Amino acid sequence: MDLRLERFLPYRLNRATAVASKQFSRIYRDEFGLTVPEWRVLATLSALGTASAKEIGRDSAMHKTKVSRAVASLQQRRWVSRETDDLDRRIEHLSLTSAGKSAFRRLAPKMLAFEEQIMARLSPKERAEMLRGLALLEKALGIPAIEDAEEKVV
Repeated sequence: MDLRLERFLPYRLNRATAVASKQFSRIYRDEFGLTVPEWRVLATLSALGTASAKEIGRDSAMHKTKVSRAVASLQQRRWVSRETDDLDRRIEHLSLTSAGKSAFRRLAPKMLAFEEQIMARLSPKERAEMLRGLALLEKALGIPAIEDAEEKVV
């Protein structure tokens, strides 16, 4: 068996992710001073509204230590608030403050523009094929489907 790195799926996925993340990080790092974990926490809380650190880690595929540090940093900026659960004091419910929501509202159009720049390089058919293939890969890996992602597949 001959392992050809340039054809090895995990390697190719990692390469694509690394390049996209590096290009995208310029937006949230340079314009907002955010790290990768901070941007993921911000985006996850924007999507979920309220979540525990464990839920954020699960949804953003981040280790609990990174989530904790990112939450602490965002809390210092007053972008995230913590509320202890009434029934289980070990659990904290995290949510965006009005300042955090405002920051995300400023960041979101830039995120969408970045995505559109990438997608614009593909024909409508290629876009549909890529999104369909990504959904199939997620399914094969046992990643739960995201409802909105299926709507994008044409």
